[in-house]
Amino acid sequence: MLARVLEHAGLVTTMLALVREHVETVKPPRAVYVPYPFGATLGKPRNPEHQHRVLGAALALLEHDGPVLADFHDPEYVEQRGAPEQYSEVATEPGSVRRCDADPATETTRVRQYYTKWVEQHGATSVGVTRVPPSRFRAIIRFLEDYANGKDADMRERPPDVSLAEWIRLCSLDLRAMFSEAKMAMQPGVTSDEIHRWFWGETSVAGLLVRVKDRMAASDDETVSGAAYGVAR
Repeated sequence: MLARVLEHAGLVTTMLALVREHVETVKPPRAVYVPYPFGATLGKPRNPEHQHRVLGAALALLEHDGPVLADFHDPEYVEQRGAPEQYSEVATEPGSVRRCDADPATETTRVRQYYTKWVEQHGATSVGVTRVPPSRFRAIIRFLEDYANGKDADMRERPPDVSLAEWIRLCSLDLRAMFSEAKMAMQPGVTSDEIHRWFWGETSVAGLLVRVKDRMAASDDETVSGAAYGVAR
C-alpha cells in the first residue's frame, strides 16, 4: 500500500516479501517473494554473495511495469513454505520439554554470558532498541511478568513519548535479539530457523512473551491488541 503511494508520487518501487499471500492480496507494484523466515529476509546471515543475489532479484523488477510478483528460487533452502511460520506457535519436538517452568530472569542471566561472548567476538549487536543495558534485562523480565499477571506494570526507562504497548514490543525485540546472538555464540553455524525453533520451542522467556501477547490480544484497547502480534511472532 505504501509502495502505491510512492509510485503515485513518481517514485518507482520494488520490495521483498516474506508472506506470499499478503502480496497476492495487496498487489504492490513490484515484489519478489523470498522463502525465508521472519528476521532473515535476505537468507542465511553472513553470506553477502547470496544476499546480493536476493537484492539483485528485487532491483531487476524495476525494469517491469507492475503489478508483478516474482519468486526467488533457492534450491539450497530446504524449509520452503507458503508463508513463514509464526514461531510463537512452534511445537516442541517429541520427547522434549519446553522449559516454561524455569525462571525467565535466571535463564536471561545465563544466556547473557553467551551474548557477551558474541559481542566480544563480533564487536556489534542488534540489541539496543530499548536503550536498557543487557545487565538490566532481569528488570525487563520482571516488568513483563507483572504485566502478564495482570498487574499495572511499567518501567522507569520507558520514554514518556513511547506507549506502554510499544515499550513492550521493544522489550520483546531486545530479548529476542540477545537470545539469538547468544545462541549463535553457543552453536556456531546455527541457522535462523534453528534459532527461532529453539527460542520459541524451548526457552522460558518465549513462554513469558506468549503470555504477554495473550493479555495484550485480549485488551479492549485496539492500540494494545493490535500490537500483540509483534510481541510474539
